[in-house]
Amino acid sequence: MDTHASVVVIGGGVMGTSIAYHLAAAGVRDVVLVERDELAAGSTSKAAGGVRAQFSDELNIRLGARSLEAFARFGQDIGHDIGLRRVGYLFLLSTPEEVASFEAGIRLQNALGVPSRLVDPAEARRLSPLIRTEGLLAAAFSPDDGHCTPEAVVHGYAAAARRHGAHILRHTAVTGIETRGGAITAVTTPLGRVRTGTVICAAGAWSRAVGAMVGVDLPVQPLRRQIAVTEPVPGLPPDLPMTIDFTSTLYFHAEGPGLLVGMSDPDERPGFATDPHDRWIPRLAAAMQHRAPSLLDLRRTGGWAGLYEVTPDHNALIGEATSVSRFLYATGFSGHGFLQGPAVGEVVRDLYLGRVPFVDVTPLSAGRFAADAPRPEVNRV
Repeated sequence: MDTHASVVVIGGGVMGTSIAYHLAAAGVRDVVLVERDELAAGSTSKAAGGVRAQFSDELNIRLGARSLEAFARFGQDIGHDIGLRRVGYLFLLSTPEEVASFEAGIRLQNALGVPSRLVDPAEARRLSPLIRTEGLLAAAFSPDDGHCTPEAVVHGYAAAARRHGAHILRHTAVTGIETRGGAITAVTTPLGRVRTGTVICAAGAWSRAVGAMVGVDLPVQPLRRQIAVTEPVPGLPPDLPMTIDFTSTLYFHAEGPGLLVGMSDPDERPGFATDPHDRWIPRLAAAMQHRAPSLLDLRRTGGWAGLYEVTPDHNALIGEATSVSRFLYATGFSGHGFLQGPAVGEVVRDLYLGRVPFVDVTPLSAGRFAADAPRPEVNRV
């Protein structure tokens, strides 16, 4: 293979396919997406599927809200069913500090049009009957949030990108990026070279190695996170929200007739391992005992492990490198990448075309760390 592309997108998850679709739909010719495995085979297929606009950072609120609008129109605009369930997100708050932080976040969210609100423990239990309220001070709820099927979003975007003329190369690893005089000239793969002047890195947990190919530091670390799926739950409410015990990070939402359950593991160390293990189960059981003891009676019927792509401030890297010409990136989302995929696709399209995006993502540039200007996100799991 020796071919030409206007732009090469590296990564076939939600971010890469959204970017490829938005570029091709805008009329960019010869968009090539390169994925080393199957589409959605990386972090996207291992995501819990939550979609929300409840964040503490204004940029994340705007990206989340814009993406919620796109998810709601996905069937109409993209022609693909993504199983969207807008049942809301419910953050359970157990300390005065958490309540104060979420109150400030709700004020900002409301100012930006997000209908989130603080609710008392009794209303929290009405919304999510599986919880116990002992020690609970309040909860934050937004009815516009919810969850959908990550793989369906990826395959919907990929099919739509192809309809607009994009080319998708699966099972094709990027082995190098060639430059001359500070400008990108080609991407190399085992199949051959793709001559191009623009590369967009959407490689998720694998982005640091891609950036290194052109001397750009993308401070992304992979971190294993695990999810369990339970047997059917009798009487499971059809509108059960994504429920998150913020103190412990225990979360759950309906998955078919059962539940999808997850939680962070502070003992996990950075690395690319994705084999499931049971070392997290004692801490998971303790969190269930405290906040949702009925979950302890449920049998696990499945589960998996995937990778978060974590940055030092747990916020995304979006922008264009200054040290080499036309290297763009959208990575490091630290657990909220899937839900921001639609909006980030729009933003990167506009950065490529020289347009002004709907939101200024300059503060999310990878250069913020060298400038000692981190931008931490509080509402993360």
